[in-house]
Amino acid sequence: MKRHIPNFLTICNLLCGVFSVVISTTQFVSLEWAVALIFCGAVFDFFDGFSARLLKVASPIGKELDSLADLITFGFAPAAITSAIILHLMYAGTILDNEQIGFWHYVLIFLPYLIVAFSAIRLAKFNLDERQTCSFIGLPTPANAIFFASFAFLPNLDYFPIWLIESLVVIFSLLLVSEIPMFSLKFKTYSWSENKLRYCFLILAIVFLAIFQLQGFSFIILAYILLSLTDDITNKKFGKIE
Repeated sequence: MKRHIPNFLTICNLLCGVFSVVISTTQFVSLEWAVALIFCGAVFDFFDGFSARLLKVASPIGKELDSLADLITFGFAPAAITSAIILHLMYAGTILDNEQIGFWHYVLIFLPYLIVAFSAIRLAKFNLDERQTCSFIGLPTPANAIFFASFAFLPNLDYFPIWLIESLVVIFSLLLVSEIPMFSLKFKTYSWSENKLRYCFLILAIVFLAIFQLQGFSFIILAYILLSLTDDITNKKFGKIE
């Protein structure tokens, strides 16, 4: 029975992503529920791997199932949320009405789904890349998903520029498949000297959440990227080898 526990948690992750997409595309309830389901999916994603290691029941099918679930929850779902936000901004800004939707409006609405394509590429690379056992190469899909999902909590969202969101979609899609090293939150030990970067990030995350509440998640992901870039540049400058 215990060998099925990680896969059950992975399926829960998958269903969170599916329900998030349904809410984003139909909006029969508040969009914040779609965002909450992504965060729930992230929790299940953490515990499926944790339980597999704890119970020593990791399997190839579990790895493949995890990638499929992540593509929905951290690829498709945030893309659907971002597309829904773009459509909302179009109407809120009186850019269009039901009789004015043209080709370029459709481009703006569907461009966020680039996240799905690049997330698929990133997950496929991750499964084959043996360098990513203790850290990441490129932006992890959960971090990307949390960044875009948190847009739903931004204050004065109606005045947020569409061009900025679209630009971030392109930039972050490229970060997903980039060769930039990104640190992970896996602790081999809990000493400060070996985990300074991780502890600094966690402290920043707590500060951002305390100041900005749910809106702070976008700042947390930006801090994660900047800290990873700084660490990579520092390591290259001083010739440090991980």
